[in-house]
Parts: sequence; C-alpha cells; structure tokens
Amino acid sequence: MPITAQSIIRRCVETLQDTTSIRWPVAELVRYLNDGQREIIVHRPDAMVTNAAHALAAGSRQSIPVNGTKLIDVVRNSAGNRRAIRLCSREILDAQSPGWHNLTGVTEIVHFMFDPRDPKTFYVYPPAAAANASVDLVYSALPTDVTEPAAGTDYTAVAGNISSPDIYGNVLQDYILYRAYMKDSDYAGNAQRAMAHYTAFANALGIEIKGTVTVAPSSPGNPNRPAAAAAVNAAAQS
Repeated sequence: MPITAQSIIRRCVETLQDTTSIRWPVAELVRYLNDGQREIIVHRPDAMVTNAAHALAAGSRQSIPVNGTKLIDVVRNSAGNRRAIRLCSREILDAQSPGWHNLTGVTEIVHFMFDPRDPKTFYVYPPAAAANASVDLVYSALPTDVTEPAAGTDYTAVAGNISSPDIYGNVLQDYILYRAYMKDSDYAGNAQRAMAHYTAFANALGIEIKGTVTVAPSSPGNPNRPAAAAAVNAAAQS
C-alpha cells in the first residue's frame, strides 16, 4: 500500500512536538520531504528505477526521458524480434569505423555506448532511423513532488502519496527531522539531533543496498561481467 505524505508529516510534527505547525509550517516540512526524495536519488539512483519502452531519435546520439536522471541499462529492441542490445566500447567503433555515426538509420539496434560522465546521454549502433526505432530502457527517474498545502494549515491538509518506494518512508522522516532541527540548531542539543537524524538517514540507505545485494539474483561466474560480479561479492561481504 502506498505511504501517504500526510502520515510521514504527522510523525514528524509529533516528534517535533509542533502538531499545530507553529514553529515549522507544514508547507516547510513538505518542502523538506520533497528535498529528501531527491536526496535519496543522489545516493541511490536505483530507488526510482524505471523500465519502459523509449522511442529513439534519428541518429546515433540519444537521450533518456525528460524525467530521468541516469541511464542504467538498454535491454532490447522494443519491437520486431526484440533483439537484445549489448553494451560495447565506443573507442573500438571509433577506431574501426570513424564514420559510423553517419551510417544509414535502422530500426533494429545492435549495441549501445554510455559514458557515466554524461549520464543522460547514450549512443546506439547502428544509428536509429527517423521512425519506428524503440528500445526498452532502464533508468533512474526523478520523484514527483508532493504539493505544498496552503499557508496556515496543519498536517491534515497534506495530500497525496510519496513517489519514493514505501521502504523509504522512515528514511524520509529522518531527513525531514534533520532539516527541521538544523533550522533551530542554535538551541541546545538541536545540532546534535539534526546530525543524528542525518546519520540515520545515510546509514539506512547504506544498509538497504547491502540487503538488496544479498538477495538479488546474480551469477558471479558470468564471464561477461567479471567486474560486476566482483562488486556484488565485495558489497555482500562488507
């Protein structure tokens, strides 16, 4: 069941002992919640992973959807025989066929290339045709902001659900409390409370990735991905 934004804000105002939203206006706490959802994506791009068919633009250079932050994988062609698409090195193509970017466009893609320094862009080989070329993308998406309630209202006016997965409900609560206590860090103990909540926020994200890696389907012996297998083993053992 989706977690409502109101339930998270309610827990926060109860912890802050400000259920009437005098010291911390509820709209301010909702802004912290929205900031927290984006902060999660910074540390855990897989928290908002999306798998969807994506129509390609004509040519070799492509962009992920506008709501995306980072490309994770290009799995297959979305139509026709749904041929798998494999990651390859752009340097090899550039060396063997320097003019490959100008090849005639096709509707069936064979390879894709990606540079993590440009996380919203990828290249396809052969270049895509102007129409009917579509691939299944896996990418990290931006969360949808919760609408801020009107000024002067309390937590009951908060509407909608968080867009982060439900398992991050407690993580978001820690982030909101961190930001709230930082606002009052001049008061005795609040700076320490703020850092304690941010530490809990960061630790929860780190602990969750270890749990994810532990139970994720994997094939450490796959000769095609030795680096990935080594990373999985290292994360599971840390």
